[in-house]
Amino acid sequence: MKFRPATPSDEADLARLFLALAQVGDERLFHPHPLSAEAARTVCHHRETNGPHDEYHVAISETPNDSVDKIVGYGILRGWTEGYEIPSLGIAVHPKHRGFGIARAFMNHLHAVAAARGAKQVRLKVYRSNTAAVRLYQSLSYAFQPWSETEMVGFYTLAQRAAA
Repeated sequence: MKFRPATPSDEADLARLFLALAQVGDERLFHPHPLSAEAARTVCHHRETNGPHDEYHVAISETPNDSVDKIVGYGILRGWTEGYEIPSLGIAVHPKHRGFGIARAFMNHLHAVAAARGAKQVRLKVYRSNTAAVRLYQSLSYAFQPWSETEMVGFYTLAQRAAA
């Protein structure tokens, strides 16, 4: 598995991932933007703007038989464009590729990216009903507090990463 920033050449593959996520109803739990081809285009071309920018990364399968699903995951660190010091993290993994440790590895990659950009913490929101995600984030030592009746907000101190 390889993780890297999304590039313009990823647009079609990312659009396929977004379609696969939408087909299983993941927009109920993961909705930083529409899961559409237009959003894939925007994400893949975001670095063409000046100034501080958010991070949009992809998980690339290096297994030859995964050629149709080359991009098997998508991760974001948002908020820098708007001037926030603590970026919001989000990930989504292709339904066929869940349960193989991609999400955990992707989280660690995004933590490293945020730390390299000088962030002291990252935050995320998660639906209480998304028990698989809640378990993952708890296992990574996210500290949670209520956000709403249906969601929690979690914070991860990046210094924890260096100590672990």
